[in-house]
Amino acid sequence: MQIHSLPSDSGVYQFMDKHSKIIYIGKAKNLKKRVRSYFRKHHPSAKLSVLVKKISRIEHIVVTSETDALLLENNLIKTHQPRYNVMLKDDKSYPWICIKNECFPRIFLTRTLVRDGSEYFGPYASVRIASTLLEVIRNLYPLRTCKYDLSQKKLREGRYKVCLDYHIGNCGAPCVEKEKQETYDSYILMIRSIIKGNTKMAIQDFQKQMQLYSERMQYEAAQKTKEKIERLKAYKARSTVVHSKITNVDVFSIISDEHYGYINYMKLSNGAVIQSHSIEVKKKLDETDEQLLQIAVVELRLRFHSENKKLYLPFQIDLGEHIEVTVPQRGDKKKLIELSEKNAKTFRIEKLKQVKILDPDKHTRRLLYQMKADLRLKALPKHIECFDNSNIHGKSPVAACVVFKDAKPEKSSYRYFNIKTVEGIDDFASMEEVVYRRYRRLLEEEKPLPQLVVVDGGKGQLSSALKSIDKLDLRGKISVIGIAKRLEELFFPNDPIPLYLDKTSETLKVIQHMRNEAHRFGITFHRKKRDKSAFSSALQDIPQIGPKTAETLLRHFKSVKRLRETSFKDLSQLVGVYKARRIENHIKDNSDGV
Repeated sequence: MQIHSLPSDSGVYQFMDKHSKIIYIGKAKNLKKRVRSYFRKHHPSAKLSVLVKKISRIEHIVVTSETDALLLENNLIKTHQPRYNVMLKDDKSYPWICIKNECFPRIFLTRTLVRDGSEYFGPYASVRIASTLLEVIRNLYPLRTCKYDLSQKKLREGRYKVCLDYHIGNCGAPCVEKEKQETYDSYILMIRSIIKGNTKMAIQDFQKQMQLYSERMQYEAAQKTKEKIERLKAYKARSTVVHSKITNVDVFSIISDEHYGYINYMKLSNGAVIQSHSIEVKKKLDETDEQLLQIAVVELRLRFHSENKKLYLPFQIDLGEHIEVTVPQRGDKKKLIELSEKNAKTFRIEKLKQVKILDPDKHTRRLLYQMKADLRLKALPKHIECFDNSNIHGKSPVAACVVFKDAKPEKSSYRYFNIKTVEGIDDFASMEEVVYRRYRRLLEEEKPLPQLVVVDGGKGQLSSALKSIDKLDLRGKISVIGIAKRLEELFFPNDPIPLYLDKTSETLKVIQHMRNEAHRFGITFHRKKRDKSAFSSALQDIPQIGPKTAETLLRHFKSVKRLRETSFKDLSQLVGVYKARRIENHIKDNSDGV
C-alpha cells in the first residue's frame, strides 16, 4: 500500500480493488492521516472491515482547499458510482422557469436548458411549485405566449394581428406595437425579482399605480390593481416562514434509520422559502448523520445552483472556509430547522409506505430496526408479547396475552388466563401471576422466549411483571416495558422518566396495535366467560339437566335468549324429547327470569 507516501494535504483518495475498479472515494483535510485510519486493527463496523480487505491500490488527487475536495469528491462519486459510496437516489430532470432571450421575452416552464442567453430560474423540486408561481406571475402581468419573432424589423412590416389573449386582457399586444418595449421590460424586471423571492418591489410599484388610478378617478382600474396586490401578498404569505431579515440562506436537516438517511433542503430568499426538496440516501458503511449530511449539502447546492454563503444546520459540519454554518438554538432560525425536519419526516413516511407495498420484507426489517433503536433494545424485536388484565364491574378477572411476530399479529399464538391465585380484584397481583405462568410454561416446554414484553399499564403494572421476570431469572434476557394509556407514556425498568414517542412514530403504532389487540382479546374472553356463567345459572335448577347437557346447550345456542327462541322440535333433536320438555316447561314457568 502507498500509505506512507501519501501527502498531508487536502484532497480526494480512491480505493481500488484487485481489478483496478474504484470501490470507494473519500475526501480529507489530511490525506495521509485519513487513509491511515482505515488500516487499524479494529473497525467500528463489519462493513468497513469488508471494504478494507478488498483494497488493493490507493490513488489520490491533491487540491488547494477542503472546499475543492468536497466538490471533487462529489463529482467523482457521480461519475464512477463506487460500490461502497453513498448514492443519492435522484436522477430525474427538474423544471425551470425560463425568461427567453428575445424581444418581449416569453416566460414558461421547461426541463431543458438551452445556452442561448436566456435566463433560467430553479430548478424546482416539483412542477406544481413552479406552475403555481408562474400562474401568479401571469395573473399580475400581461405577458405574451405566442412564438412570433417580435424584432423591430418584423414589427415594422406589420405582418401580425392581435389574438384572443389581447381581447381578454391577458396580453398587451406588443405584436402590433400597442405595448412598448420599455413597459414590457419593466414587467420582466419585476417578475425577475418575484421569482427570486423579493415581492416588496412589485408590491410598491402596484401601490403607486393604484394611487395614480384613484387620483384620476379610474376606480375600476384601481380595484383591479388592489386585487393584484392582495394576490401577491397571499402568495408571499404562503411562502414566508421567518422574519424578513433572514435572507439568502440554505437550510438542511436529516432524519435517519438503520439503513437510510432522509435529507431535506430549503432555500430562502428575502424571508421566504422559495425551494424545498428531499432526498433518500442509502448507507453503505454505517455512515453517521454528519457524514451523510456533508455529502448531501454539497450535492444539493450544486444541483440547485445555490450560491448562498449562509447555511442553517442541525449540527456543525465542516464545509470549507467560505461557507458560514450556523446551528440555531432558538427563535425563527430554530423554527426553520424544525420545519425542514418535519418535511424530512414526511418524506420518510411516504418512502416507507412505498416500500411496504412494493417490498413488504424490506419494510418489516426497517421497522424492526427502528423499534430496536426507539425502545433501546439489545436485540431485534422479532417476537413481542403484550399482556392486559380485564374485569367488568370488578367481577370475573381474566388476562390476555397477544403475540406479534415481525410486527404482525400471530393470532394462533394468543392466550388467555383465568386468574387463579388472586382473591378479589388486584390488577398488579394478576399481572404478576399471568406473566409468571406464561414464561414458566415456555421455559418448561423449551419454547423460544420473546425479545420484548409489553404490559398495558404504567409503573405499577411494569413493576409487577418484573417481579415474575426476576423470579424466573429472565432479567436481561427479555426486555420489558409498560405503556400508560392516557398520554401514551412508555415506561422502562429503573427509569422514572417516561419516553414519549412522536404520535406518527411507527414504533408507537405497533405498540398501540398490540395493546388494543390484548384489550379486545381479553374483553372477548371475559364476555364468553360471563355468558357461560349466566347460562349455567339459568339451567342449574332444572331437574335432570346436568353440567354435560348445559355445556352442550351452551356450545349450540350461546345464550339463554337464543335457547328461548328455538323450537321444541330443534331442541328435542339436540337433547331428546324428555329433556327438551323439561327445559321448555322451565322456560315458560320462569319467562321473566330465564
